[in-house]
Amino acid sequence: MTKVVVIGIEGEEGLWVVDLGARSVAPLHPPKAGTLKAVADLRAGGAFITKGVNLAVTVKAADSAFSGHLDG
Repeated sequence: MTKVVVIGIEGEEGLWVVDLGARSVAPLHPPKAGTLKAVADLRAGGAFITKGVNLAVTVKAADSAFSGHLDG
């Protein structure tokens, strides 16, 4: 099972690495080469890219998610 996810939030430039096994989140330095750079460049141009993710939503606060509410 996958334990690491790279995410980018609409309206923010940077990418983040979420390590589920370690329960950590860290900023990802901009990729300089490879497939991750290619998709990061597409994202910078406004594209949305998903692979291996079947649910991703933003909420205003963690408490919202924990209480079962999603932003409209």
